[in-house]
Amino acid sequence: MVVIHFLENKTVVLSQLVKQIPSVDENIRIKGRKGKVTNVEKVKENVYHVHVVFEQVKKVQLASAKDNKSKKR
Repeated sequence: MVVIHFLENKTVVLSQLVKQIPSVDENIRIKGRKGKVTNVEKVKENVYHVHVVFEQVKKVQLASAKDNKSKKR
C-alpha cells in the first residue's frame, strides 16, 4: 500500500492510500473531473506525488441572461 498525493499546479487535490500507482498518460477521474497524469514522482519509500492536468470546463451562457441587462418598467 502506498500514499498518493494528486497535485494540480502545486496544490493537493486528493490524497489516497492505494495498492496500484497510476502511470504517466493515464486518464483518471477525481472529484467528477476528468484528467490526465503528466508526471509521477517518488518522494519517500511509500509516498508518491502524481501531477494531474484537468480538462477545462466550458461555461455556457443562457440567451435569457443577456436580455436581463435592460431596465424593467
